Amino acid sequence: MAKSGTIRAGIGGWTFAPWRGTFYPDTLRQKEELHYASRQLATIEVNGTYYGSQKPATFAKWASETPDGFVFTLKGNRFVTNRKVLAESGESLERFIGSGITELGDRLGPLLWQFAPTKRFDPDDFNAFLTMLPASRDGIALKHAVEVRHESFATPEFVQLAAKHGVAIVYAQHLTYPEIADVTAGFIYARLQRGKDTVPTAYTKKALDQWAARAGRWATGELPDDLPLANPDRKPPVEPRDVYVYFIHEGKIRAPQAAMELQKRVA
Repeated sequence: MAKSGTIRAGIGGWTFAPWRGTFYPDTLRQKEELHYASRQLATIEVNGTYYGSQKPATFAKWASETPDGFVFTLKGNRFVTNRKVLAESGESLERFIGSGITELGDRLGPLLWQFAPTKRFDPDDFNAFLTMLPASRDGIALKHAVEVRHESFATPEFVQLAAKHGVAIVYAQHLTYPEIADVTAGFIYARLQRGKDTVPTAYTKKALDQWAARAGRWATGELPDDLPLANPDRKPPVEPRDVYVYFIHEGKIRAPQAAMELQKRVA
């Protein structure tokens, strides 16, 4: 049997009123939601770090409330990515990296750097940004993923640049953003954003089966044969990779059920 990385399926955040009674038990206290969610799901993407900084004690508290094997991914602060010139974001980048994120310890997963849909690909400036991303902090290795949302990034040059720096390109399944499934790092980051609240599991059983198969191929180092590549001629190394799959945005009310169903399929 081929060696395989770990596949984790999760959601964005853990505080969402419509989840009370649909995901969280009616009797669960709000302060216990992270404790509960982290025992039903393998990972959570934190959106709050995009809008504001957290204290080291907060990261430490999150780590203490979650079980072994659970992983947070953190969205990088908007003051880093929402700039005309990314090369000028060094101070904001350092402020975020030094804000106490390493208090999460082994619960710290990839850092997600999300760019506005209007942000176009500028090779030199983007190279400068990727060069600034630190490989480690406080003895903890840092993994970086970029979610680009303008069609100008769907080019072999961008793929080569991300691969040079070992930064993952987020595969975003979205109605309007470009889908770039090229593998450029030692892990995979996917954000599935086409769910429906009218489906009990956000995605249909057939769709979840398909995503389980894709995640399985990614985890063993293969490429799914039905996702678009910006550089189809490039062949990444065939090696086990950890896979992070998040059910985000559309179909959010049923996102926890989608993540749990996907996790069952890849177990």
